[in-house]
Amino acid sequence: MTPARRIFLLKVVIHLGAILPLVWLYYQAFHDGLGADPVKAVIHFSGKGALNILLLTLCISPVAKFFKQGYLINVRRLVGLYAFFYASVHLANFILFDLQYDFSLLLSEIIKRPYITVGMLALTFLLALAITSPMKVRRKMGRNWQRLHNSIYLIVLLVCTHYIWSVKSDIIEPLIYFAISFVLLWLRKDKLMRMVG
Repeated sequence: MTPARRIFLLKVVIHLGAILPLVWLYYQAFHDGLGADPVKAVIHFSGKGALNILLLTLCISPVAKFFKQGYLINVRRLVGLYAFFYASVHLANFILFDLQYDFSLLLSEIIKRPYITVGMLALTFLLALAITSPMKVRRKMGRNWQRLHNSIYLIVLLVCTHYIWSVKSDIIEPLIYFAISFVLLWLRKDKLMRMVG
């Protein structure tokens, strides 16, 4: 199978893997299939989905390098855009179902609740990465594009912080996500040291 064919099939899998769970989620929500608190279930699913896809984005480079499958890099942008998409859906769910379109309350929540402040900051960075992801923009930005997109490492930490601060009692799962993030960042320790230096 040619690399182009592999990339095409992989992109199909990514599209289906990202869209179908959301379709199923909302189908369940509108048919009372999400338990006693469907609002919480929808918001948590989309938020956790954003974090999972974000971590998947960081997995692509080391996996491609370890298994010598360079073509995987070609789908990194698509996966990253789906991380932004899920994060946007997460916010939309919060505004629609929890705040009932009360944008003044949203502003108040952003100011009062640190975990929401951190989450909005992460989403702002993701928006910047999404806007600057097309090749034309990359060419115009030059080296500044790479500097901006290195913020993905900060975004991961912000999202993990958002998650752990949003949990009231059981922090085991958020800590597992922190540990996974740490490992993925440790794999890039040389690059991160150069960035800091």
